[in-house]
Amino acid sequence: MKILIVVSIVIASIIAIALITALFVKKEYSVERSIIINKPIAEVFDYIKLLKNQNNYSVWAKVDTSMKKEYSGVDGTVGFISGWDSENKNVGKGEQEIVKITNGQRIDYELRFMKPFKAVNPAFMRTETISDTETNVVWGFNGRMNYPMNLMLLIMNIEQMIGNDFENGLKTLKDILEKP
Repeated sequence: MKILIVVSIVIASIIAIALITALFVKKEYSVERSIIINKPIAEVFDYIKLLKNQNNYSVWAKVDTSMKKEYSGVDGTVGFISGWDSENKNVGKGEQEIVKITNGQRIDYELRFMKPFKAVNPAFMRTETISDTETNVVWGFNGRMNYPMNLMLLIMNIEQMIGNDFENGLKTLKDILEKP
């Protein structure tokens, strides 16, 4: 009986320490990656503003090539929605909507994840002129983990996980756009 009490106190203490620690851990995170593409900004922007083109360079689109995809609206315009549904837990179910376009500069998206977890996060792609024949493309994502789940940010390297996927996607995008 005494051992059970001690074990209970230890477990309660560990849980209390974790919950108190979570009060002081950041809740927001952001990830950005960039690449220089040897093409004029207009050509690069016209390609990336089309959500359907992400199927050609996004790492996540290649994880499950048989996922169900649905589209709504006119691609490359505000309000266009690209939806996906996959049995693969690394892909899940969700949709991405173009919420703002600053022509030649930036596309803002709202990502809505439904499975394996629910979340709504902003994302973007931004283009910047380097020269007449070079464009810097930045792919970014912002997220939030509410208390006490934010404790996972101490053990998960979200920056590296998502960042690596962005880097690989941007390299593929560069290969596609620079192909002669």
